[in-house]
Amino acid sequence: MDYGLHIADFTWRSGAAQLGPALAQHVRNAEAAGIRRITVMDHFWQLPGLGPVEHEMLEAYATLGFIAAHTEKAMLHALVSGVIYRHPSLLAKQVTTLNVLSGGRVGLGIGAAWNEQECRGLGFPFPPVARRFRELEETLQICLQMWSDSEEPFEGAIWQLERTLDSPQSISRPHPYLLIGGGGEKKTLRLVAQYADACNLGVSGGNLPTHKLDVLRGHCDDVGRDYDDIEKTAMIAITPESTSTDVAALAESLAGVGFTATYVYAVGIDEPERVVDVIRGAIERG
Repeated sequence: MDYGLHIADFTWRSGAAQLGPALAQHVRNAEAAGIRRITVMDHFWQLPGLGPVEHEMLEAYATLGFIAAHTEKAMLHALVSGVIYRHPSLLAKQVTTLNVLSGGRVGLGIGAAWNEQECRGLGFPFPPVARRFRELEETLQICLQMWSDSEEPFEGAIWQLERTLDSPQSISRPHPYLLIGGGGEKKTLRLVAQYADACNLGVSGGNLPTHKLDVLRGHCDDVGRDYDDIEKTAMIAITPESTSTDVAALAESLAGVGFTATYVYAVGIDEPERVVDVIRGAIERG
């Protein structure tokens, strides 16, 4: 089981003015602890359930560039980017750029987006769900075409590109790691089966999302994809009461049903070193 550090809260005791040094130290500590993946949210306000919307939140791709400069080995990506926040070709170029500058360590995590409050507040369009999923599929197609040898035009129902040139190409071949987040059974998991290297599913109350895996397997059968080729990843929360033993036990259960990576994020913990300590202890427990 791989452990990932998912940084979902930047409201730390060190304060906003010290976020740069604190984040640099946090990700260096994570790598030293054996954490092999580091991810950030792609939001502009803090999410309900994690803190007040006014709490600190950093833009994802600037933050990933900063993290890449302060790490050496960890795989990095957003968990996950809202498809409506960036034009697909810009998103593909951002990921390619970071992949090159990091030595092949940056990938793309993406989803259909959901935070209407944030979009209305900042003026982002928030189309109906059917439109967002059409945008998601075309964005996946555009990214994969830009990451290929093709420079042919792209003619979609939403996006039209005259030349899909992307130079330099990513170091990761045939393309950067591509993860789709979410457990929607009709659309999201079908897109995983058709396009992605990995899925990401949430774990709530210790209940394992085994049914979602069964649905994914069915979509793989439908599109002719080998189910075992798709990495299954999970996201779990820890609180001030959580222990390394708790995390290790849940990770063991997830591994038993086919998950190979667990992204851990903190709720109500304002000392980032505490989060790393919990994950380090889980790693040491196997």
